Amino acid sequence: MFKKNLLHRFYFTLFLSYLLVFGLHLLILYALGLPLTDHKILLAYGVNIIMAVAIFSILYIFREPFKDQLGFLYLAGSMLKFVVFFIVFYPDYKLDGEMETIEFSAFFVPYVVGLIVETLYTAKILNSINNS
Repeated sequence: MFKKNLLHRFYFTLFLSYLLVFGLHLLILYALGLPLTDHKILLAYGVNIIMAVAIFSILYIFREPFKDQLGFLYLAGSMLKFVVFFIVFYPDYKLDGEMETIEFSAFFVPYVVGLIVETLYTAKILNSINNS
């Protein structure tokens, strides 16, 4: 029962975290008088949500057969996120020769949210494997 609920709790926590942080992110941009949807911010949140769901779901599915390799799978997922950043976002951010703070934060803020939630729940998976 606990293990099945873990996946649902992950999804709930992830989506709630992204909703709150996205709202706060837009509020800060608005307060600073900056454009709300520039710098691929919507794409960045969308891509990071999809990748966090996919990576954690894969970890959850393979938690038993690959329990000794889950840490490596987690690291591979993190590496995949960096690859996606450098392929999808970095070229546009560097078009003018420099990456502005607002461009960096458009990707980095949702990346960190996913990273934190994934890390906490991956630790729960690993602890449940070690305790069984």
